[in-house]
Amino acid sequence: MMLTRQRPFCCHNFHMLVLASASPRRRELLTQAGYAFTVYPAHIPEEPRRGEDPVAYVTRLAVEKAEVAFRQLATIPEVAGLGGKSPIIVLGADTTVTIDNQILGKPEDAADAERMLRMLSGRSHRVITGVALVDEAGADSAAEITTVEFRAMTDKEIRDYVASGEPMDKAGAYAIQGRAARWIPRIEGCYFNVVGLPLARVAGMLERRGHTGILKY
Repeated sequence: MMLTRQRPFCCHNFHMLVLASASPRRRELLTQAGYAFTVYPAHIPEEPRRGEDPVAYVTRLAVEKAEVAFRQLATIPEVAGLGGKSPIIVLGADTTVTIDNQILGKPEDAADAERMLRMLSGRSHRVITGVALVDEAGADSAAEITTVEFRAMTDKEIRDYVASGEPMDKAGAYAIQGRAARWIPRIEGCYFNVVGLPLARVAGMLERRGHTGILKY
């Protein structure tokens, strides 16, 4: 598994932040917030367990992604650190959309994307992101919930939007920061959470664990 380096992979008197996600949106948000970080995607099964509620689901996946990446990186000599301690802190995240107690992940195909958008059309739904931090001290996790209101979409609008390709790698089959913005009159909660990473929540978790040396300024 290759590393995508946002800066040289070395540590001295500070921890290095590692994003255990291949999401370009999460990379953009962390960069926007001023963090220096390295990308090391973690690949795990993402199927919900029987009876698992959406908050527990995304939080579990965030923790599992961060733990997998931390274990793998801790075995690499150049990040092993001094005195046997790993100098890395890994951020894991997972986002899902829920409506009518159903978890809407990324669509399997165009028909699945259209199905999801018809469910969301003219209604409000929840976007939930689980976030987790893992370092040598252990794991810390939380979840952020945002309510998103969709105005009604016509069948043609749904078909045209799906044909654009934008929905195909997004939970719930839409991107609030993209063309779907025209159908979202309001939200309640964190906007960045809907994009894929609740920045204020992550910043607070990093600060509570004493990791303030990973900012670029």
